[in-house]
Amino acid sequence: MKIKHLVKDTNWQNRVESIGYGYHSDNGIPYWVDDYYFSISPLFADEIYNATTELWQMCLAAVEHVIENKKYHLFHIPNYVHHHIERSWENETPSIYGRFDFAYDEIKKQLKLLEFNADTPTSLFECGVVQWHWKQNYFGDSKDQFNSVHEQLIQTWKEIKPYLKGEILHFTCVRESLEDLTNVEYLRDCAMQAGIQTQLLYIDEIGWNGSNFVDLNDQPITDIFKLYPWEWMINEEYGHHITNDILESQWIEPSWKMILSNKAILAILWELYPNHPLLLETYFNDSKGMPNFVKKPLLSREGANISVISNNRIIESTQGDYGQEGFIYQELASLIKNNSGYSIIGSWIIGQESCGISFRESDSLITNDRSRFIPHIIE
Repeated sequence: MKIKHLVKDTNWQNRVESIGYGYHSDNGIPYWVDDYYFSISPLFADEIYNATTELWQMCLAAVEHVIENKKYHLFHIPNYVHHHIERSWENETPSIYGRFDFAYDEIKKQLKLLEFNADTPTSLFECGVVQWHWKQNYFGDSKDQFNSVHEQLIQTWKEIKPYLKGEILHFTCVRESLEDLTNVEYLRDCAMQAGIQTQLLYIDEIGWNGSNFVDLNDQPITDIFKLYPWEWMINEEYGHHITNDILESQWIEPSWKMILSNKAILAILWELYPNHPLLLETYFNDSKGMPNFVKKPLLSREGANISVISNNRIIESTQGDYGQEGFIYQELASLIKNNSGYSIIGSWIIGQESCGISFRESDSLITNDRSRFIPHIIE
């Protein structure tokens, strides 16, 4: 695995905008990397595929463990929603996707799980569409990618379709984020290609008629995909309506994903699978004497409120609004290091299938919302 450079396409901004990618830069600083890429071997692609598949099964077993043993307090999940989580798990409420984030130790040649973005992962559009078009622009069909995201999304929606409770699948996100809207519209387009009738509405447009959720036409919402965090929903005023909904609307992602999207799952996984080669040593509320570790809030997003500690000294930290919910302490991982920065690997699970990867590059050890997306090629 190594970085390779290209002669930059001076028209790259117009090219990506032509496929609907409107947030490729932030205040003139590119988020999308167009002129270099990660070249990986087929064997490394297989290694990521196998690691993702194995971790997905481990995560499902961990959810079962948490539910059976009522360990919700470790995740700071409110009591009133426990039954909803259990019902969504027992009823096998459809789930569409998730993204594992890996560190890769180049000396030990070992992938390590950093976290699992199981509820509202973004960069799906970049992975499934933008980097595929990037490959076609520079290499045509002469090169390959670990990328069947688009096909797998359509296939998964086809598999979910018979289990929808109504004729229309609603899609929702916040209205202020072009990134969220782009990812939601991509998912909605794939659902339509799978033969599902869909309707878009923003999260603030969802209504409540006293017994069930409704859209702007006062039509009942029976099934809804949301790009909006569960931990926000259940702590907002209308959150309690979710458990009082007489139609029992199907939310995708389902409420059992609250367990997997919480960083407490990393400590649970270490408890269930101690010393597993894909896992980093992780504990609740204590570093257990680890000399080098990362302190992460249970619900932190985009690298907020994270501290990197080496030999009892904070070497990096970020600010934010998280931390009151508690922390996990995770062994410090070795990241891919190149002249341009530090990189992690995102690996997508869609349905039950590992189907695509992406690289995110940061100037610092902590990956944040300014981290760059780097495409890849299998060579």
